[in-house]
Amino acid sequence: MTTTNITEHLLSSVQMAHFVSHGTIRLDAVVPAELNDEAMEVLPAGVPPVPYGTPVPQAYPEGSFVRRLLQLPEVAGALASLVGPDPRIDHHAVHVRGPREGEAQPLHADAIIDVRRDAFDVQLMYYPARVTLDMGGTLSVPGSHLRRTNESDTGRYQNLRGQSRLVCEAGTVVFLHHGLWHGGRRNDSDIPRYMFKIRFNPTVRQRLLWDTSDLADPRVAAELDTHFPWYEQATARLERYNRVLMWRALTGDDTFDLDHWVTRVSNRPQEAAV
Repeated sequence: MTTTNITEHLLSSVQMAHFVSHGTIRLDAVVPAELNDEAMEVLPAGVPPVPYGTPVPQAYPEGSFVRRLLQLPEVAGALASLVGPDPRIDHHAVHVRGPREGEAQPLHADAIIDVRRDAFDVQLMYYPARVTLDMGGTLSVPGSHLRRTNESDTGRYQNLRGQSRLVCEAGTVVFLHHGLWHGGRRNDSDIPRYMFKIRFNPTVRQRLLWDTSDLADPRVAAELDTHFPWYEQATARLERYNRVLMWRALTGDDTFDLDHWVTRVSNRPQEAAV
């Protein structure tokens, strides 16, 4: 994948704002059928683990299945927009739910014992085969990624209003913020369900890495101001506050705000009264 090709497929500012408010970016059926077919041959055997922090070229050699997956224009463009060039591999795993298998996984975030506010990891989830409603799919709670709970402490919550249960065509890729609450669902079908995930750690400051030509588009602020039905009335304002902080970190614009939320509580005058 050349730099030119990646540039042509970077996320827009509106899409980045959607990621900041929702915690996800979804790319439907972006992986071609022949690569999906190959995945169904490769993934059942698993992908060998790599040490934490392994560079992509070392984890996935040129020509390997995973490397070619990451070099697809839409996938490479989204990944570059979110974490920049040369990310490192935190870990990866192939998740398989057999026919009629198991219980629904409790809601959790992956390694959320994480106090960063100006950086984040992303998790790629790739579905090589079609996922129908009765196959379970991945449950997620939009807008939950900036609420600072720890790992599986959300497991006692059930059926939040506005939660999303993934139904998708083969070749769909979803990028998640590492803090998003999610969990695999029970497979009630007669078909096994496959998902391959990779968590990426950035190696550069995550600032203005996407196509910023639409940075002033009014839809940016509208996306950042998105309300989700599971929010409490008052705490919903804190979610917007945290999004403003994240958007400021991503853009370097310390004046950006929504309804004066951050500006107001950042006001700490230091000049003594005369």
